[in-house]
Amino acid sequence: MTPKFSKISHKFQRFAAAIDEAAQSLGLTITDVQNMQILRYLDGLLLWGKAYNLTAITDPDEALVKHIFDCMAIIPMLPFVTQPNKSLLDIGTGAGLPSVILAILKPDWHIDALDSNQKKIRFIRQISSEIGLKNITPIASRIEHHHAQKAGTYDVITSRAFASLTDFVSLATPCLADTGVLYAMKGKNPTAEEMADLQAWHIDIEPICVPKLDDDRCVVYLTKQ
Repeated sequence: MTPKFSKISHKFQRFAAAIDEAAQSLGLTITDVQNMQILRYLDGLLLWGKAYNLTAITDPDEALVKHIFDCMAIIPMLPFVTQPNKSLLDIGTGAGLPSVILAILKPDWHIDALDSNQKKIRFIRQISSEIGLKNITPIASRIEHHHAQKAGTYDVITSRAFASLTDFVSLATPCLADTGVLYAMKGKNPTAEEMADLQAWHIDIEPICVPKLDDDRCVVYLTKQ
């Protein structure tokens, strides 16, 4: 029986194969259920994108690469990636990028998806319910207001186009466990000026190769000195 989609109905078989191919190239193991969850998330993202101001990308092929593959590409490089039961906070998650993709592909982790935009959090809550995600908690809040509830508790804190590196570090640090890692997704490498403001941190920068994307991508790991 053909699954029902609103925006990718004529593309879903090709997209499913492309997701499998991308996962293989990244060294990820992906099940048929996870592949379908990603497809249904992508379809919902495109269906509700305008109404909820989720993404400026309306072309399904472009969204597959620039949203889905871009988020999949960070998973092999996550801190503690082979360890179960880790807690992750995604700050400024927007429409759930990368938090929903992380929750799908790391079902043994607990993911908190935080954003101050109520509409986007409602979308994440709805789509997570529809695709059966049990390990994600959408949170409508500013990070400053989240500090008291979750001070010093997260193993990993991520951001994707959330803020400058220095702002991300400043805002995320109160929620980070002593042995935790800040993990920032970036385009180009941080500038020397940004790095100079972070002398209290040990910083590693690694390039990311996103399947079918030629744009520059990197991740910045920050751990407490």
